[in-house]
Amino acid sequence: MPNGMPETNHKHINVPAGKKIYFTSDHHFGLPAKLSSREREALFVKWLDKIRQDAHALFILGDMFDFWYEYKHAVPKGFVRVLGKLVELTGQGIQIYFFVGNHDMWMRDYFTKELDIPVFFDPEIFIIDNQKFLIGHGDGLGPGDKTFKWLKKLFRNPLAQWSYRWLHPDLGLKLAKYLSQRNKLISGNYNFRFRGKEKERLYLYARDFLKKQPDIKYFVFGHRHLPLQIPVGENSIYFNTGDWLTHFTYLEYQNGNLKLKEYSKIQ
Repeated sequence: MPNGMPETNHKHINVPAGKKIYFTSDHHFGLPAKLSSREREALFVKWLDKIRQDAHALFILGDMFDFWYEYKHAVPKGFVRVLGKLVELTGQGIQIYFFVGNHDMWMRDYFTKELDIPVFFDPEIFIIDNQKFLIGHGDGLGPGDKTFKWLKKLFRNPLAQWSYRWLHPDLGLKLAKYLSQRNKLISGNYNFRFRGKEKERLYLYARDFLKKQPDIKYFVFGHRHLPLQIPVGENSIYFNTGDWLTHFTYLEYQNGNLKLKEYSKIQ
């Protein structure tokens, strides 16, 4: 966790003039939705082509896939259009950072080795243009939700991951995909309504975090599938990136300002 980390460990990013940083999350590729997974992948690839013109860095804040599990010599089938485009961006010199979500928490080193994309498993502090960002997926943060937090702890246990790896990939991937889509308790995706900031766990988490580190300017999370911008204290803001299932929203940072934006489905 970022609490107590010395500032020298924080990642520093200085954004060149005319360049931007983008944040996106919760694409859930592989999940049937109003727009099919293939249609949403194509839309996301178009968006990636658009932002490559001025992107300095891209943060992907988890749940890009509705399920992802890496065996030693196998990864889930599909998603080649998105993965290929990410390789193009990193080859162009755009730095990409990936934060695992609750649907892709069993990621290992495939992204790091094959796509040259660093992977983070917990929230991290980044200093962007001398402003502090706390960035993460957001699952399991804040008060309550004890059952999901316990399950997350179980699933992230190395012994549990090692044991699951003994299932044949055809069975293991099929079973995990079924549970990811059907069991809302396991997935953590069971309440996407906004019921006010005092019931918004990530807002409460940000408010409590500020008591320990009052110099955080932006709290940036996904997970909630809701595009949100909520002031925290006098000088901080909690942003949620929304999703690419119904909202097609993302965050854009330039010249010290962070903004919520929507990508039109009609291009």
